[in-house]
Amino acid sequence: MPHLTSRAIPAQAHLRDQVADAVRAALIAGELRPGVVYSAPRLAAELGVSATPVREAMLDLAREGLVEAVRNKGFRITELTDRDLDEYTDIRTLIEVPTVGLVARTVPAERLERLRPLARRIVTSAQEHDVLQYLEADHRFHLELLSLAGNRRLVEVVADLRKRSRLYGLGDLDESGRLVASAREHIELLDLVVAGRAREAEECMRRHLSHIRTLWAEGPAGADGGEGDAAQRVKPAG
Repeated sequence: MPHLTSRAIPAQAHLRDQVADAVRAALIAGELRPGVVYSAPRLAAELGVSATPVREAMLDLAREGLVEAVRNKGFRITELTDRDLDEYTDIRTLIEVPTVGLVARTVPAERLERLRPLARRIVTSAQEHDVLQYLEADHRFHLELLSLAGNRRLVEVVADLRKRSRLYGLGDLDESGRLVASAREHIELLDLVVAGRAREAEECMRRHLSHIRTLWAEGPAGADGGEGDAAQRVKPAG
């Protein structure tokens, strides 16, 4: 699993958080599949650490809804239903659309322009097929844009929703070229917000979230849900 072995973790503090980050990266790359059970010892061997921080990290991910514990076997990657994704998208739309409009009406253009490098990085990352960099820039862009409204609790809620609705196997969508069009919407959105065109910015945000939901719907199918040898079901990235 490239995204696990390439992130081999040294024996030092914060192993738990580092393991969780490595597992998230493997999920995004499609190396760990929804519905499949992975044992803590196997993941620990990939990462070069003991099983204890892996179990701790997986329990943290379970609290986030990304995995679920399977007694005496390990952890199953959570499968999101269409209803789950619809509900996450509905909530994000209720929050993010009006907030973007508020930011467009109240925040000076020069402050908004500070987000320009992030918006460009999202596009460049998609064009260069750097999925992890794409997601990092996308995450920062959306949360920093929302933070300009001045409500940190709102930002925390959206951050949690984004984490729970993380698109597994994003590498497959990247290979199809569908991420580039979504990436460019960030530039369009920023242009509208900078120009103070609140209603158009709200509509752009609504459309962007709808497109993201479409990408989820068209994403790679999960594994067959069995609990056999994970190595037979993992698709390496790239």
